[in-house]
Amino acid sequence: MNKPVLMETSARHVHISREHLDILFGEGYELTNKKELSQPGQYACEERVAVVGAKSSFPAVSILGPVRPATQVELSLTDARAIGVVAPVRESGDIAGSGSCKLVGPKGEIEISEGVIAAKRHIHATPEDGEKYGLKDKDIVKVKVESNGRTLIFDDVVVRLNPAFRLAMHIDTDEANAAGCTPGIMGEIITD
Repeated sequence: MNKPVLMETSARHVHISREHLDILFGEGYELTNKKELSQPGQYACEERVAVVGAKSSFPAVSILGPVRPATQVELSLTDARAIGVVAPVRESGDIAGSGSCKLVGPKGEIEISEGVIAAKRHIHATPEDGEKYGLKDKDIVKVKVESNGRTLIFDDVVVRLNPAFRLAMHIDTDEANAAGCTPGIMGEIITD
């Protein structure tokens, strides 16, 4: 492979704001780091919340830390349909006009009027990775994943360059299942 990239599956999760954390878990509550994630400074928390839609709910969705400026719920399109919420495909942080839901924690609940998205497939990379692979921030590339009977080329993959990132491509569970991805599987970035 000329431009290999580790494929990582991102299951449903919640990024929480300080304000909403206080409502859901109590004033001044601090998230508990359960496990470091592959991107530096990001971690899965012990804390979970219910994500409630018009039709159903997921009773225990993981929160990822640290706290963020705005609450964001990331679901696969299958997840969104299952609980009856709208989840437009967006880059992380682009939540204006996105879907709504209710979040329920042990101390309270909130209705978010926007913040539910299906994350656009993306590659995290450092500027050095970008230089090595001939990529610029916000480039759109393809990534080929070879698997037994499920080889697939993902199109519309956005490149995100940041010195704090570690090289990896993030896809949701629908996309991972479509390509037969298993832990540790590598993709190849196609820039031509």
